[in-house]
Amino acid sequence: MSIIDMITQRDFLIAMLAAISAGAVVFTFGTSFIGKREVKGRIKRVALERDKMRAEEMARLRGGTVSDSRSSIRRGSEAKSYMKNAVERFDLKKAFQDDTTIDKLATAGFRGQGHLTSFLFQRFATPLAIFAAVAFYLLFVSSGDRPVYLNIVYAIGAGLIGSYLPILMLKNSTQKRQASIRRSWPDCLDLLLLCVEAGMSMEHAFKRVAKEIGTQSVELAEELTLTTAELSFLEDRTRAYENLGRRTGLDGVRAVMTALIQADRYGTSVGQALRVMAEEGREARMMEAEKKAAALPPKLTVPLIIFFLPVLFIVILSPAMIKVFAGSVASTISGG
Repeated sequence: MSIIDMITQRDFLIAMLAAISAGAVVFTFGTSFIGKREVKGRIKRVALERDKMRAEEMARLRGGTVSDSRSSIRRGSEAKSYMKNAVERFDLKKAFQDDTTIDKLATAGFRGQGHLTSFLFQRFATPLAIFAAVAFYLLFVSSGDRPVYLNIVYAIGAGLIGSYLPILMLKNSTQKRQASIRRSWPDCLDLLLLCVEAGMSMEHAFKRVAKEIGTQSVELAEELTLTTAELSFLEDRTRAYENLGRRTGLDGVRAVMTALIQADRYGTSVGQALRVMAEEGREARMMEAEKKAAALPPKLTVPLIIFFLPVLFIVILSPAMIKVFAGSVASTISGG
């Protein structure tokens, strides 16, 4: 019997098809088991990497260093003992602290009980120190002919004005910090979008962007590093996003965090949400630049009128005035 006759037999074809079917079944189940093992291995590696990130971020928070020592998280430093005693003895928390004090300090970059104690002590000690300094100056250095009670009234007024000095300093720190974050936020969104589209998780994306953005904005790197730590050990990811928006106090950051919360809650594409918010951030920055450029002509009007136009008139009119005076002097001499 030749090979062709054997191949064309019915029994051989049935056996061949049965063998192929059995092999396909074995291959299908085998690949499914192998795929499950690979998925389990990837999940295990992701869990190990998550635990590693959690340990690194916790150690970084305790040590106070961020992103290769390029920035530092200003945690709650220990206040002086006399500050603690003054705050506890005079019950300054009840007098000066309200529901928004901690949030305002966090927006300025000051976190922890130590900074809160220092701020409350400054609210208490600054007006007293200014009152004592102004009273000493008015009563003993430059008393003049003013009565004593008038000097004391002036000192009390200076102390009352000085009581707002810690609030102004806190507001100034907040504005500088928000300006730094606002300038770097569009670039941060672009980097986050690149990391997410490259396949990184949000924890890895925030960690990577915190390292890269530190050279441009140390404040934003601090906030992103703290958010990375919160994403690692908080049970609810939305709390980490909400905390970032609350700490920065910027509407743009809150909008992006709201988009991330909705994407995480409803299962929509995080990359698409970041792409839309990144485009809006670039458009907002361009509009801000156009607004500043449009505001330049009115701002330059007064300096031009005061400094430029008088000099221009002098340069234009001086030759004519010199000729007129020279002609008048010559006519006077000839007439005399």
